[in-house]
Amino acid sequence: MSIDITFTLSNDDLKRFEEIVTRAKQRVEQEDHARQVEEAAAQLIEKARNSDLPQFIEERLLKIETLLNMVQDTEWQLSNEDRKRILSALSYFSDPEDMIPDDIPGVGFLDDAIYTEIIIQELDAEVRSYNEFCQYRIAEENRRRNRGLDTKVGREDWLADKRSVLHSRMRARRSGGSSRGGWRTNFF
Repeated sequence: MSIDITFTLSNDDLKRFEEIVTRAKQRVEQEDHARQVEEAAAQLIEKARNSDLPQFIEERLLKIETLLNMVQDTEWQLSNEDRKRILSALSYFSDPEDMIPDDIPGVGFLDDAIYTEIIIQELDAEVRSYNEFCQYRIAEENRRRNRGLDTKVGREDWLADKRSVLHSRMRARRSGGSSRGGWRTNFF
């Protein structure tokens, strides 16, 4: 039997997350820190895969992988602004002073799971656009392969067209506000 539990984060709760993120994201401008943020996110994904975490925590932590893939996918070609926005969101996971120390058995990753849920909602436009890009890329590769075509020939052209549309849509969705109730955090 499963059970749904809903709780509300107060403005003070969100402010605590925001303070931690603000400290970490100020360093995202530096390339070596940006790499540290990516490494910390990758380590958290690895821990989620290899630890005996409660399922609700593991499921949320694995969502971080989409954000990390977005930053590292050279064919997605995020602008510097969008890349910094994603890295700022991921910077929470590189702060050793997060809300609940990760080494506390059973609940150490609870704050990470809560924060992941917040940023996935906040970055909904980016996540949906990137997922559509990945689906398109796979479908187009398969279509070309099935027709006996080399998937590398003209690749940048067919990817560029789709990417351009999706990047524009992503920015339009983002500027239109959150699709999940209209709230926006000041995290990034």
